[in-house]
Amino acid sequence: MAVPADPAIEEEEEEEHSGPTHHPSAPSHEFFDLSTTVDPSYIISLIRKLLPSDSASEEGDAPPSASAANGEHIESSMKKSENMDVDVSSEFSDRRRECQGRGDDGFGVRNSGVSVGEDPWEECGCVLWDLAASRTHAELMVENLILEVLLANLGVCNSMRVTEISIGIIGNLACHEVPMKHIVSTKGLIDTIVDKLFLDDPQGLCETCRLLTVGLQSGESITWAEALQSEHILCQILWIAENTLNLQLLEKSVGLILAILEGQAKVVDALLPPLMKLGLASILINLLTFEISKLTSERIPERYSVLDLILRAIEAISIIDDHSQEICSSEELFRLICDLVKFPDKVEVGNCCVTAGVLLANILSDVADHASEVSQDSCLLAGLLDIFPFASDDLEATNAIWNAIARILVRIRETEMSPPSVCNYVSVLVGRIDLIEDELLNQQESLSSPGSTADAINTSLRRIISILNQWTAAKENTESNGNAEVLVSEADINKLLNCCRKFLM
Repeated sequence: MAVPADPAIEEEEEEEHSGPTHHPSAPSHEFFDLSTTVDPSYIISLIRKLLPSDSASEEGDAPPSASAANGEHIESSMKKSENMDVDVSSEFSDRRRECQGRGDDGFGVRNSGVSVGEDPWEECGCVLWDLAASRTHAELMVENLILEVLLANLGVCNSMRVTEISIGIIGNLACHEVPMKHIVSTKGLIDTIVDKLFLDDPQGLCETCRLLTVGLQSGESITWAEALQSEHILCQILWIAENTLNLQLLEKSVGLILAILEGQAKVVDALLPPLMKLGLASILINLLTFEISKLTSERIPERYSVLDLILRAIEAISIIDDHSQEICSSEELFRLICDLVKFPDKVEVGNCCVTAGVLLANILSDVADHASEVSQDSCLLAGLLDIFPFASDDLEATNAIWNAIARILVRIRETEMSPPSVCNYVSVLVGRIDLIEDELLNQQESLSSPGSTADAINTSLRRIISILNQWTAAKENTESNGNAEVLVSEADINKLLNCCRKFLM
């Protein structure tokens, strides 16, 4: 049966499937309640075309008899529906052109594993991959045994492309609650998926990592975590992240690690200790070293999301008891984070700098000596202040940055410094008057409530006032000796002093 030709429906469907059909991304929340736009019989017909026995007969290369029997059993169990014969190529010709003949996938991988006989399977699979982004379609698919069909294919197929599509479909199905319960209850499916971590194919590995990430972020996360507990599985995840040159796969593998670190307590307790034992901390720091070197030398926007994920993973470990010290005590990590905080073009990597600011606060909290080390670095103070506009919607991040600023300011000994040294700090502060005032306005509610944030802000304001007063006294003394140099506007100093006194509680 053909897809309805109603123009409004076609437009709605086009919007729903706007992503590239050969590699659809996980559905966003707005997709969850889409109404059905495709006839159920059409979807069932597509599932039937994925049966291993069907594809084998088309290729003239029959799979093992057990698989064929399984395919026949699945087909007989499907809901009966009329008008099953659908001309997929005429309905989705554009989709077919995108799915087939990719050649080089943009990551240095040739996709030549799909034979001519597999084209109809790939064609139907790509359409189902897209349709699985809709909750209604996804639920219809699992009711009609698509998981059993895909499991049968994963068990007998040697095609990397078919494997990628199969895992991709399951990945989109997993984004919905009811299909996820079906995935977990389908015997052998999760173990089969986990086994695909050992594929020698970046695209298939990307989809596997994406699916495992969705599983760990779902209400069934404990089941998925149990499937990953084996040391050789965790070793493989780390090996992929550490060794892949495929940027997309690096992003997906680090995203999987982050899903573990940000998961439920039971997930973290089960998987983090063995991951740390296997060298997770050093691997993340090595990856961060490489990404920051790329950031400072080449400025490749496509790598910024990877940098952000790595930072978030490190930051997640830095607040977990029993493991934070291994992260916070790293001199290499501390240097890298300071460099990123001081990075001048924050517009390009604002989110990364926010995470770096939070991580710096965590490190300073764990290793007090570091605050003394950086108290002479006015550029670091400037970098922390410059992060505030990028963290305006993240109260926890701004609180952490204020704590870092306070820890640094209390270690500045302005009375023991030379006038030029004091001037450096004054220049940093008065040059950011508007930024400081805007941030204090955003924090008015925090200032009126006792707590660590109010304490950190008040401590910072007192220290800023003291530094400004010291500069004023030093300048007056210099003027009396006849060596006056106008380096900072007196009006700006007075404006910042008034601002600090206004908000000081």
